[in-house]
Amino acid sequence: MAILITENTRVIVQGMSGRIGSFHAADMIRYGTNVVGGVTPGKGGETHLDRPLFNTVREAVEATGAEASLVFVPPPFAADAIMEAADAGIRTAVCVTDGIPSQDMMRLKRFLKRYPADRKLRLVGPNCAGIISPGRGFMGIMPPHIYMQGRVGIVGRSGTLGYEAASQMKALGIGVSTSVGIGGDPVNGSSFRDILELFEADPETDAVMMIGEIGGPQEAEAAAYARDHMRKPVVAYIAGLSAPKGRKMGHAGAIVSAFGESAQEKVEILAAAGITVAPNPSAMGETMAMVLAQRKVA
Repeated sequence: MAILITENTRVIVQGMSGRIGSFHAADMIRYGTNVVGGVTPGKGGETHLDRPLFNTVREAVEATGAEASLVFVPPPFAADAIMEAADAGIRTAVCVTDGIPSQDMMRLKRFLKRYPADRKLRLVGPNCAGIISPGRGFMGIMPPHIYMQGRVGIVGRSGTLGYEAASQMKALGIGVSTSVGIGGDPVNGSSFRDILELFEADPETDAVMMIGEIGGPQEAEAAAYARDHMRKPVVAYIAGLSAPKGRKMGHAGAIVSAFGESAQEKVEILAAAGITVAPNPSAMGETMAMVLAQRKVA
């Protein structure tokens, strides 16, 4: 089944006719993603990449039955674009855009809470690589050829480390059910816990690789959820072990400001919850292979 996207998911791209949106939409179409159209205000009625363009998301949803949207909209307007998608009935939105103001994200998250569960949009990102279910489809900017289809889920704040984990596992013959980049911004749409819940419920996922980093409480919250609710094994890696406390990091401006936010503290919290932690980034694949082998023996 995978999570969030399959070969049947009807996808639109907000900002598809722009240079970046066009490049990645073409890549998605080549891969087999079911891209049914794009949204560019003022270009409704035109076609791009052999797909129809619409002025609004609502027009696109009514004409194509779209249920997911990839957002390539500049930072000042991205939150409004996501709210438009939610109002039009889109169920999953992936926002790649980097640099959305935190104030806009807080306004967006308050906006999304107004919808009942059966109509609520699930936001992945912003500032993320996107999501991919190998062999089925993807929404984002990841290089799809490094992902092999399989039964291990990946969820991470860093897109690049997510690629690395998939590549390492592929070299060991371990495939991926779905990989989700939740983004590194302080205010994001989906947390580690949100995605772990989906993987736990997915019958085609046997284990999960979680890739975190310094700053914020999300990894600790995910550890508590995994300890209390997950039957599937979780392997984790935390980036930033050498970063001193209080040092601002380049990626998403991550900064350690409270207990449980440094990499070492997160490693200790994860290990205490029964999660196997890879000692360094080059060991992510072999650590997952070890955990899967132990599970087979057991």
